[in-house]
Amino acid sequence: MKEHFARIIEGIGEDLTRPGLVDTPKRAAKAFQFLTKGYEQDLEEVVNGALFPSDSSEMIMVKDIELYSLCEHHLLPFIGKAHVAYIPTGHVLGLSKVARIVDMFARRLQIQEQLTVQIAESIQNITGASGVGVIIEAQHMCMMMRGVEKQNSVMKTSAMLGTFRSNQATRTEFLSLLR
Repeated sequence: MKEHFARIIEGIGEDLTRPGLVDTPKRAAKAFQFLTKGYEQDLEEVVNGALFPSDSSEMIMVKDIELYSLCEHHLLPFIGKAHVAYIPTGHVLGLSKVARIVDMFARRLQIQEQLTVQIAESIQNITGASGVGVIIEAQHMCMMMRGVEKQNSVMKTSAMLGTFRSNQATRTEFLSLLR
């Protein structure tokens, strides 16, 4: 990867022997590996057995989970927050695991629409919840730094599974908790 970054830097007309750029290909490769570390993780590893018996059947919500991802079309960042809720059926997920699941999928080349669904389906599959709702709000550098250059645009996506899709009261409760 280091050699590829060196070719890109040379390709824009820069001099790799310039003091500020000597180690840039190595640093860029290391940074890109970190930004895409989600490919090295899987759901079982991330959850790590943190599924606990519970009699709770009320909505559990983790709000404002920061996320940082890379647009798969331009390799530019999109930055935002995820709101994740689920209705448990006998088991609850360790609190930090919700954020770790968001990170695992966000740290891959993504589109926001896909990211939202991946998070929802993973929470559903791992917990057996009767319903899951995920909303992501993010700003995309591909819209802000290039193209239409719209600085204040925010993309919002949602995925509603189970009772969040079929029961209007559950959906309304979730959306009201976001305000």
